[in-house]
Amino acid sequence: MNCYECVQQGRSEVAVAVCYVCGAAVCVDHVRAESKLLRGPASPGKVIRDWPARQLTCPVCRAAEESP
Repeated sequence: MNCYECVQQGRSEVAVAVCYVCGAAVCVDHVRAESKLLRGPASPGKVIRDWPARQLTCPVCRAAEESP
């Protein structure tokens, strides 16, 4: 699978990830990896825990998330 952003620019680059928002395939130059914490479900008598996770996005979705 090729990077969608590169194809739009007339290039062919192998995709290494898929954007979690829109599902576009992106190469290593276009992907953004961000650390997130996932919160586990709470139940009576249990401790709520956060687990480290990773979120991968394309440039378009990244810009949309960062816009005010």
